[in-house]
Amino acid sequence: MYSTPRFLQGVFAFEGKGLDEPAPLGAALSYTVPAGATAQAVYFRGGNASDELICVVLVRDGAPMRYFPVGAKSDVHVPLRVLEDLAGGTTVELWLAAPAGLNGNVIVDLGLVEI
Repeated sequence: MYSTPRFLQGVFAFEGKGLDEPAPLGAALSYTVPAGATAQAVYFRGGNASDELICVVLVRDGAPMRYFPVGAKSDVHVPLRVLEDLAGGTTVELWLAAPAGLNGNVIVDLGLVEI
């Protein structure tokens, strides 16, 4: 059985819409598990260059799956201990929630393993 690492990563500018209003960061932060394969998200790393708390949200098929709060001018590394199989056809995305009107940059790195 072979496994293939997959990554959703990059540096993205954002404008907050509210901490309770997560929105997609960009099309580059979307991954669909190929048919006949399964995948698991295994870690998240994030950095926040703004002056306020933000939250990166891992979304599965349009529904929040995990929340990763990142403090102001801070970073976080979260090795995921509860792993869930993502079946073929499942789409995961990284969205961002931030205070309304807050402008900033976020660095994200989500590691997945496809089997």
